[in-house]
Amino acid sequence: MRKIWLNPGFWLVLAIVVALGAWPIFQQDAAARETGFTVLLAIVMASSLNIVMGYTGYVSFGHVVFYGIGGYIGMYFIDSLGLPLPVAVLFGGLSSALLAFLLGKAILRLRGAYFALATIGVNEAARTFVANFQPFGAATGIELQFSVYKAYGGALQALWLVYYGVVGIAIFSVIFSYYIKTSKFGLGLMTIREDEDAAEVIGIVTPNAKTWAYVLSAILPGMLGVLFFFKNGNVEPGDAFRLGFSIESLVMIMLGGQGTVLGPVLGALGYQRLRGTLLTSDLMIGSLPLKDFQLVISGFLMLLIILFIPSGLVGWLRQRFATLRRVLA
Repeated sequence: MRKIWLNPGFWLVLAIVVALGAWPIFQQDAAARETGFTVLLAIVMASSLNIVMGYTGYVSFGHVVFYGIGGYIGMYFIDSLGLPLPVAVLFGGLSSALLAFLLGKAILRLRGAYFALATIGVNEAARTFVANFQPFGAATGIELQFSVYKAYGGALQALWLVYYGVVGIAIFSVIFSYYIKTSKFGLGLMTIREDEDAAEVIGIVTPNAKTWAYVLSAILPGMLGVLFFFKNGNVEPGDAFRLGFSIESLVMIMLGGQGTVLGPVLGALGYQRLRGTLLTSDLMIGSLPLKDFQLVISGFLMLLIILFIPSGLVGWLRQRFATLRRVLA
């Protein structure tokens, strides 16, 4: 742990996330809170996916399944069992971790494109299952009664409570991600990323390492899903298992730099800024509004990154300026 506290790169990433989270709190502004919530949510999703994609080298298009399952479990506990939000958040994270463990034992035997395709299938299977599972409300989902928020000081106070929770998770995600990267376990994951067969030769039990990486990457999205859907007051299959959310998380990681701690943070911040501009823009492409091309632009952006800066912004800076390698974690 000591090397974490002494590394300026760690403090740079932490300072960025703390500043992003603290700004709406100091402002006490609802619009700033909602913007901060969206950015921090994206940071957590990208940072957690980076454990599998950036450190281990396994591209997952189904990362949102942990966000959705965690959200559903948490909302069910709040709505049907009357559990408090913190307990529901905890169960959301644990349920996602359990699902990741079971899935990891099966699909992490696959590599490359086969694994990526399998994760899409898992997400669609989960969405279909939930849409037909009556205890979770089937196709209509789960909707909270307004009276639920009275225990948290009313709906307005509950919004701020959720925001504080997301800030805490975002800060923890940076510490967690950095700790994994600099640990012996993280070194093993990066060895798998570079050459999985060679990793096995030197004694790394690759199936176990990959499975635990998958489990660790699932906990925070599961917790985040509970907070997000509690904030919205309802959860539906289409929103909980939105494949586009996973694709956007991949773009954020590649934009900022996969395999780094700072990369997903910068990528999430930059992408959400671009996304917000597109969604609020009045510009038109022919007769269609520019906001309808959000995912098209995301795909084009991913193509440009792959072709010209495959290591992302942080990777490019580290390669071009050797003096920044210690600062850009």
